Amino acid sequence: MTTIAVYPGSFDPITNGHLDVIYRAATMFDRVVVAVAQNVEKVPLFSAPDRVALARAAVQGHPNVTVDEFDGLLVRYARRIGARVLVRGLRAVSDFEYEFQMALVNRRLDRHIETIFLMPKEEYIFLSSRTVKEVAALGGDVSGFVPSVVERALRRKLGVNGTQRRRSKRLA
Repeated sequence: MTTIAVYPGSFDPITNGHLDVIYRAATMFDRVVVAVAQNVEKVPLFSAPDRVALARAAVQGHPNVTVDEFDGLLVRYARRIGARVLVRGLRAVSDFEYEFQMALVNRRLDRHIETIFLMPKEEYIFLSSRTVKEVAALGGDVSGFVPSVVERALRRKLGVNGTQRRRSKRLA
């Protein structure tokens, strides 16, 4: 029996921290689906199709990782694709309370779907999509935080070019 795990998130944009969790999950499960959520509570920088495309480009070359878009209840989506596991990343203790609540709600909604928590490598503990967007918007170098395809997309979207990046490095 194939074990499918879903790693949900807004991925606005996908970061190296996300990728670390994805690749480690891919060693534990037969198939990992990166599920890009249409989160109605957030106003994303990138559209859902753009976030899907960036995530697909980032995980290219990993045959057991796919990217999909979903809307609505996560457990309903997981059930529809035959997933039995939800993967959630934990960066800090502050993430735990929210993630623990969500795991309990999801268990209540479908007792056959388990949630596991993975922590990214130490070098990514501080990293969030929000931080990446803020640094990029101010012309900072995000090359160590995101794949190159995402870095280029951020520069285009935010109107930040290489000149601004070099200048901000000199001022730092």
